[in-house]
Amino acid sequence: MNRRRLLMIGGLALAVGLLVSYAVYNQLRNLAGSNSNAAGVAVVVAANDIDVGAKLAAKDVRVVNVPPSAIPPGAFSNPAKVLNRGAILPISKGEFILNNKLAALNAGAGLPSLIPPGMRAVSVRVNDVVSVAGFVQPGTRVDVMSTGTQGSGGEAQTITVLQNVAVIAVGGSLLERLTSGESNAPVITLLVSPDDAQRLALASQEGRIQLALRNPLDTKKEGIGATHVSALYPGEKAPAAEGKPKLHRATAKVPAPVNAPYQVEMIRGSKRDETKFPEDKSPESH
Repeated sequence: MNRRRLLMIGGLALAVGLLVSYAVYNQLRNLAGSNSNAAGVAVVVAANDIDVGAKLAAKDVRVVNVPPSAIPPGAFSNPAKVLNRGAILPISKGEFILNNKLAALNAGAGLPSLIPPGMRAVSVRVNDVVSVAGFVQPGTRVDVMSTGTQGSGGEAQTITVLQNVAVIAVGGSLLERLTSGESNAPVITLLVSPDDAQRLALASQEGRIQLALRNPLDTKKEGIGATHVSALYPGEKAPAAEGKPKLHRATAKVPAPVNAPYQVEMIRGSKRDETKFPEDKSPESH
């Protein structure tokens, strides 16, 4: 009796286990089928690390299948749409190649592809001091100061010519040197507007250029006045500005008439007398 009951309980437990296993198997198979359908979307990713300014070739890209929910906006499914386009941002291996990381179609590669429409790239010659000991790197922002004199015999002064200017190249490199630290390149390329490009060129010819490194989060432009040499020496007065000579109106003084002595001639028949009167010095004398 006990033995038969044990066999019945064991058979029932085996049947329930088989039923549960079959249900779990069906769920896993359905889930795998849905994932396999989702993974069938092709997207272009980087096959190698791509530097800024590099032109994408066939060896730099590959196609992988990912779920549609994992595809970011701006991704490409056809490799032909990214080939021969320049990279304006660094792209790591395995990263999605997005439209905002590439230059416009037919814009080329290298530095020209990094210049937005309406902007200009201008290079200035620097040294260790001007480039802030080499800490000015692509991607940083600087203020441009110029020191010189205005006119002949003018007082030396320093003015801030440009503020919050983007650095897009240091020497021949378009990449920020995060691992090697500072770089003492003799030329730095700035991204400026056409008007600022003219001011920068004039400042480079008329005075000495100095760069001031900014915090990238500090984008405020302030009105900064010129600093003169006299500001360094408080005890000395600044030379007075030469103005136009003042015209003084002169009044001509006319001397008062002088009362000269006079004479009276009296004729009486054949007799002639002359009488002289003295000078009348005051009105009360009459």
